[in-house]
Amino acid sequence: MAGTTDKVLQVELVAADRLVWSGQATMVIARTTEGDVGILPNHAPLLSSIIEGVVDVQTVEGETWIAAVDAGFLSVADNRVSILSERAEMSHEIDLEQARAELERCQQAGENDDEAQEKVRRAEARVRAAERAS
Repeated sequence: MAGTTDKVLQVELVAADRLVWSGQATMVIARTTEGDVGILPNHAPLLSSIIEGVVDVQTVEGETWIAAVDAGFLSVADNRVSILSERAEMSHEIDLEQARAELERCQQAGENDDEAQEKVRRAEARVRAAERAS
């Protein structure tokens, strides 16, 4: 008979400058370069690049934690999920109006280079995360 630890993920969401969130979860959803991936307990080992987007964490208490992340990496092994990103912030840390204003500024800049597009994707992720939390 499987123990309860087989039904739980230990999750760490880490930004370059801090541990953003850590705890036990029943599911994690993140956006990789190949598309969205859902991680459940006993998932096969995985190492993938993530892109700017939203990460959903369903905790064992039934709560949903939402974070906006920059590009980075997702690692899954032995019911441990590590999400490593240059920048990450929980949705409750994001001021929605400021995030919308930043998105508008980025879109109006109208530059077509990769850095400008990255800023737009980052701003969009922050807005989506804040909207989903409200």
